[in-house]
Amino acid sequence: MRALALDIGDARIGIAASDASGMLAVPVCVLPAQEVLSLSRNFRRVIEDHEPEILVCGRPKTMAGEDGPQAEKIMSEGKAIAERIGLPVEFEDERLSSNEAKRILRAQGLTEKQMRGKIDSVAASLFLQTWLDAKRAQDRDA
Repeated sequence: MRALALDIGDARIGIAASDASGMLAVPVCVLPAQEVLSLSRNFRRVIEDHEPEILVCGRPKTMAGEDGPQAEKIMSEGKAIAERIGLPVEFEDERLSSNEAKRILRAQGLTEKQMRGKIDSVAASLFLQTWLDAKRAQDRDA
């Protein structure tokens, strides 16, 4: 199953996608939030290129596992985007995904400035990979 992940922020939205087998998540790009929310040509092109069957959005949670202060807004935006593009939507805990993305990019030798346009899509690929792994485990156990 092909999935598209969105790491929704106020200014930018990181996008990641799975491969056709649903085994591997990869960062795709980062777009201005307004372009995704308005279904701009750039975002529609991403959808056409990856042909997702489901949208997976990050769900901001506190370290205690409760919905964070942004969760309601993010979930509302994720549901609206999914409805407008005609896909089902699921939400995946995105706790620490941005911190882990920064760690990965630093390990690759990128400076803070070079990381700026990449963190959100890498974070999206991290929580998408978690979602994909959980789906596979669920399917195996069923």
